[in-house]
Amino acid sequence: MGGRGLDPIIRGQGQERVDVLLDGIRVEGACPNRMDPPTSRLSAALAPVLQVRTNNQTLRWGPISGGQLVATTPVPDLGDDGLAGHVTIGGSDNGSGKLVNGGVAVGGDSGWVRLAGGYEEADDYEDGDGNVVRSAFKNSEGRIDAAWLADNGFYIKGLFSRQEERDVKYAGSGMDAPKTDTDIARIELGAPVARGEWNLLAWQADVDHIMDNFSLRDSAMNMLTDSETLTRGMRLTLDQSPDARTDWAVGIDVETNNWEAERFGGATLDTLTSVLWPDVDRNRVGLFAERFYRVTPTLQLGGGVRYDRVEMEAGTSDKPFGNAMMPMSAASIYETVYGTTNTDAEDNNVSGFITSDWRFSRRQSLEVTASHSVRSPGVTERYIASWSMDPAMRWVGNPALDTEKHNKLEVALSGRTNGWHWRPALWIDQVDDFVLRTRNLSQTSVYRNIDARLLGAEGLLGWSDGTWSSTSSLAVVHGENRDDNQALPQIPPVQFVQTVGWQRLGHQIELEWQLARRQDHVDLASGLDAGRSPGYGVLNLSGTHPLVDALSFSWAVDNLFDNTWAYHVSRANTDPFNPEAVRVNEPGRTLRAALTARW
Repeated sequence: MGGRGLDPIIRGQGQERVDVLLDGIRVEGACPNRMDPPTSRLSAALAPVLQVRTNNQTLRWGPISGGQLVATTPVPDLGDDGLAGHVTIGGSDNGSGKLVNGGVAVGGDSGWVRLAGGYEEADDYEDGDGNVVRSAFKNSEGRIDAAWLADNGFYIKGLFSRQEERDVKYAGSGMDAPKTDTDIARIELGAPVARGEWNLLAWQADVDHIMDNFSLRDSAMNMLTDSETLTRGMRLTLDQSPDARTDWAVGIDVETNNWEAERFGGATLDTLTSVLWPDVDRNRVGLFAERFYRVTPTLQLGGGVRYDRVEMEAGTSDKPFGNAMMPMSAASIYETVYGTTNTDAEDNNVSGFITSDWRFSRRQSLEVTASHSVRSPGVTERYIASWSMDPAMRWVGNPALDTEKHNKLEVALSGRTNGWHWRPALWIDQVDDFVLRTRNLSQTSVYRNIDARLLGAEGLLGWSDGTWSSTSSLAVVHGENRDDNQALPQIPPVQFVQTVGWQRLGHQIELEWQLARRQDHVDLASGLDAGRSPGYGVLNLSGTHPLVDALSFSWAVDNLFDNTWAYHVSRANTDPFNPEAVRVNEPGRTLRAALTARW
């Protein structure tokens, strides 16, 4: 949508279908238009390790419908003196970006305490044609985390963080976000037991968000949306390895969420024009059990099952808004658009998987995973109630949506020998009751269940001799709406990435060539695809160099040849100052540089 608020898409699926876990916890966004997806809360102070999961090989964090992005903050690497820290100062030319972050940790074998913080800001960047794209933002974060370990193995970890985003502009939205505050607290306990360990994790995340169309842009009719979400959760797991062949785990988790969002208009912003999220509560209780067993030294089998009970209700669905003479409510909108009068939802979701890993030679292994994953529709899919005089500006959730069932099969071949490694994979996802956002005859944005099929292929081939390295990766996704025999919206085109790297004595340089084919397989009726998209090719160059002890210099030149390009799945550009653009273009040539000191 702009410079922040980036939503990952995994195998053609995004938003509600991609779980983002920050050190094991979920943080739900507070913007109905996804200005603040979970990825916007990745730490500005401490770079996390990112892992992408594409299929179910564990159910402890919930079933995977599209994918999971797991961000893990490393523990501090304390030296002999019990002290560790870093400071980074950097910037970029395109958009005049600036950043500074740092952290310091003290402790020893029995525990540690760490303080960290970061600040980043940027102005609007320019695309390859020199057009200004609304993308400015300011983001700051402060956090404290600590851990204590007893002699018997019992441990306790805690974290508190606060993030403040200010004056965030979005070219792909009719509003901007002048203010978003996020407070996160988590505590984790654990200890060895029998031949494994138990772990208890509890957390709370509170997000306050304001978006409007007048603070950072001119508007003839002012609107402001005030929204909030509160997430609380707890997860208890028990992991055991009773013998060298067997690993099993069981667990239970509980999560409660509340979303509330109201839009105001009028000369003094005192008129309630829509109850976007009508005080929605969601309560989830989940149970899982899974086991992995090594049948022979070369064959491992695994499987698991999970049950989730999900209850949702809209507490203010009857709250009136709009014209006092003819008031509307979220409940009346649902009845008008869908004919439904029941705003409560109760789901009983059973998910499961089986997987095998057969190392049929010293160099290669065959992985096969089959799974059934059930996803309850999200708060926006079921309860968004954005109303307008213009039907084309209306956006209405459907409380009567059925749960989405993903039946997936993946076959992958992994191998490694003589500096080479490879992993081709084929997968298919047959989806019953896929939740499709589309437009009805009056052009109102609505939701309905369809049957869908996604299938794809991926390939990875890499080589390294210790100094030089090369990696080639290919991804193909095809998504089909089987009810209407047409394309699913927001499906990425064929993509290919080639990297060539060099490293010696701590110096590293990498050249990346990112290509995408044009995308003609689109759903123009949904309003989500901005249209067919051309292909593109972009070169990026980056490097890291040690200078003196504990000091390093990193740099990058993104979009080396200053091309004008946009991801096919990028938001349609609604910037009134640049109406010619079809999508939110990515930045033109951008030089980034940073100095980092570590001790």
